[in-house]
Amino acid sequence: MIRTQIQLTEEQHKFLREKAAEYHISMAELIRRSVNLFAEQQAGSSRDELKRRAMAIGAYHDIEGATDVSVNHDKYLAEIYAEIGDGDDLD
Repeated sequence: MIRTQIQLTEEQHKFLREKAAEYHISMAELIRRSVNLFAEQQAGSSRDELKRRAMAIGAYHDIEGATDVSVNHDKYLAEIYAEIGDGDDLD
């Protein structure tokens, strides 16, 4: 592990000290867990964005009112990908 030093307000220090005592862990462990939770939430945001983009593909509606999407879904999906290019704008 890497040792680091931070400065906290009195309120932050009191809060961490109380929560660490409540969970029977050190303040350092509480901070490590908090950083891990924050990192997981940030990764979750990326997954949410990927899910949103994937679901947007499902919003495709044929202008001519095609009713054979279940049979020709590969064809329609290829058309969508052709419209948005090689996927560079999905990154």
